Amino acid sequence: MTGRLDSAQPYALGLFRIVIGLLFACHGAASLFGVLGGADGGGTIDAGTWPSWYAAVIQLVGGALVLLGLGTRAAAFISSGSMAYAYFKVHQPEALWPMENGGEAAAIFCWAMLLFVFTGSGAFGLDRLFASRGRSGDEEDAEAKRTPVAA
Repeated sequence: MTGRLDSAQPYALGLFRIVIGLLFACHGAASLFGVLGGADGGGTIDAGTWPSWYAAVIQLVGGALVLLGLGTRAAAFISSGSMAYAYFKVHQPEALWPMENGGEAAAIFCWAMLLFVFTGSGAFGLDRLFASRGRSGDEEDAEAKRTPVAA
């Protein structure tokens, strides 16, 4: 059973990345464009407002990149940092626990994005597609020659 679950790990990670990226991008789109309920009950955030507008841009762009699996590690690193900032500067001063201060989404997005920094995009990501297309046959042969062979 463990073998089957291990073989499905890249696919589960890829699906998790798609869902988290979509939710993160939707959060940014709601704040920037007022869609999906908008920010603060239906409105939008004024352009250039610190830190809300910048966080919304990071959410929209970072979420879209994570969703597509394009530049996943870098996009997830910036997104995770923005959510850590949001939690500690906006939510945590209100109360200690996320359930008390309304910071559950910031905390979960922060940790989920941090996971992608270490795991990469998993299956279904454009990162993997471009990496496999970028290698020529000569590069693969040279890589094989550099790899030590254990006896």
